[in-house]
Amino acid sequence: MAVKGRDIALRAASAAVLAPAAVAATWFGGVWFLALMLAACVVLAFEWGAMSAPKAPRPVGLAVALAVVAAVVSAYFGVMSVAFVILVFGAAAAGLYARSRGQQAVDAAYGVLYLGWPSVLLIWLRDGDGAVGLHWTALVFAVTWSADILAYLAGSTLGGPKLWPRYSPNKTWSGFVGGILAGAVAGAALTAWFDMGRLTIFWGAILGLAAALATMGGDLWESGLKRRFGVKDAGNTIPGHGGLLDRVDGLMFAVVVVAAGRLLVVLLEKGAS
Repeated sequence: MAVKGRDIALRAASAAVLAPAAVAATWFGGVWFLALMLAACVVLAFEWGAMSAPKAPRPVGLAVALAVVAAVVSAYFGVMSVAFVILVFGAAAAGLYARSRGQQAVDAAYGVLYLGWPSVLLIWLRDGDGAVGLHWTALVFAVTWSADILAYLAGSTLGGPKLWPRYSPNKTWSGFVGGILAGAVAGAALTAWFDMGRLTIFWGAILGLAAALATMGGDLWESGLKRRFGVKDAGNTIPGHGGLLDRVDGLMFAVVVVAAGRLLVVLLEKGAS
């Protein structure tokens, strides 16, 4: 129990330092949010390089970073089609470069898509410095953080049967249920608090539930990846959490779900006008 107590304290201390910076950049939007995203993408790319290409971590990490950064910058300037094209060709280029360094081409190529796709969508969600973009970004963060925190606390406190012991022996069904319920509540609360257009509180809860499920899925997916690469953590960037990828693995999946929700709302609003 003492070990768990110290672990929770370390996690809380790390969150107390990092969360305000992320919240501030998200609040101000514009170049501040772009700077946050670019810094995160570079860290994530090098963590991916270290995890997937141990014999050439920095070169492969740099190749992945260049492709993802280029796509994010294109998305920031509103050229979404170019951003997705960059991801495809950047993935191919990173794969070919990794092969030339004696590493697996498919791992480097997948890294570009794995990191780049949600990064581009998150830039689209924030949509510069507009209030609507801020509301949708706050929704994805609130759902993800609520699901992640409650899943950890419920699993640590209640324990019980394991969710998927083969790939993630510490995760339990009690944590899973706590996480998705927290996500649904967060989705409903943010929809009630902010102006989300045609998104009602009920559908906000449904979207929060779906995004929380994606958060759990993203966490399990990264656990499977770490097992495949034979590593315990993606890195040691954040004390108590491991690497940055260990902290945002669920967020990357949840962004896709929330972005789909926003796209549906946009289409409904256009159809009604």
